Amino acid sequence: MLKVSQRGQVMPASPIRKLVPFAEAAKKKGTTVYHLNIGQPDIETPALMLEAVRESHLKVLEYSHSAGNESYRRKLTGYYKSVGIDVNYNQIIVTTGGSEAILFGFMACLDAGDEVIIPEPFYANYNGFAVAAGVKVVPVTSSIDTGFALPPISAFVEKITPRTRAIVICSPNNPTGYLYSEAEMQQLKEIILQYNLYLFSDEAYREFCYEGHQVSAMHLKGVENHVVLMDTISKRYSACGARLGALVTKNVAVLETVMKFAQARLSPPSFAQIAAEAALDLPADYFNHTREEYRERRNLLVRRLNAMEGVVCPTPGGAFYAMAQLPVDDADVFCQWLLEKFSYNNQTVMLAPASGFYGTPGLGKREVRLAYVLNINNINLAMDCLEQALKVYNQPK
Repeated sequence: MLKVSQRGQVMPASPIRKLVPFAEAAKKKGTTVYHLNIGQPDIETPALMLEAVRESHLKVLEYSHSAGNESYRRKLTGYYKSVGIDVNYNQIIVTTGGSEAILFGFMACLDAGDEVIIPEPFYANYNGFAVAAGVKVVPVTSSIDTGFALPPISAFVEKITPRTRAIVICSPNNPTGYLYSEAEMQQLKEIILQYNLYLFSDEAYREFCYEGHQVSAMHLKGVENHVVLMDTISKRYSACGARLGALVTKNVAVLETVMKFAQARLSPPSFAQIAAEAALDLPADYFNHTREEYRERRNLLVRRLNAMEGVVCPTPGGAFYAMAQLPVDDADVFCQWLLEKFSYNNQTVMLAPASGFYGTPGLGKREVRLAYVLNINNINLAMDCLEQALKVYNQPK
């Protein structure tokens, strides 16, 4: 009998997408589903990017350089300089989405069986990239009680073993929206120096900070060879389908190694590079409107959630996600119930159960992630649904 691989068997399903069949069934019944489960912005992709693709008039859609088009990488250095990151174009490798940047980073810096420490809850696909690379994820728990602040450094030290090679962070964070402070980043700097670790920094949401500012891992002094930045245009320009990201580091050995993986997959997508290069010509104030729109959505979502009996939702400092604790015993069951058995004015809401964002079994059972990627009116309607759903769900059976 033919079998699939052990790797395939342990590859986790997406906690963000696993309820899709139930949402599709609800829609077939005529129920409107408000999608707060996935980070797909409804902000329009800049017309400048789409026009650049339309006007490219390529006669041959050929391979680009495996590191990405030189013209794009050169322009990217100007973007990074604008956010305080000083790199040259040879320190940037363009990837097929931020996902490939993370996977290439894992495969270039870690061997099978090596360990990475990640504050949980964390972006669920880190688990998938770790399985693909043969790497073990070791979670260190942050708490909703502290707004998901960086766990104490002592908690990291307790997790370090002879196989530990890296710490992975995401700031602003997916799924919590937490924005790491200068002090927290300095604490991470100290620990990676002390234990000679890599610091993988996922900065997909850099532009969306609502209080304070983002401190990039690339801003840290004296750890240039330790830091590997993973980046993407997906959220920045509302261009998730472009599948274009970047791995950025000053570590020459890492760049040379990542380049071999990049050559094996030949090149990143050409049309996406054309669109992304055009995006770098957007005016400096382009993000102001989008940031303010997300800030208003965040404020509304957090206010509505915390007004519901038994719900706790810290105010996220960035990205476009919020984590909330609900008065339910099992959020996985509740989220499926919302789609299968509940509607309010023929509407319901789709949430992402938080258990899939934790690496420690049993954690996050009463929490959900909400992506405030819908307009103000639809967020209000979604919160109306959730408020009514909690009242119905918690009635004595």
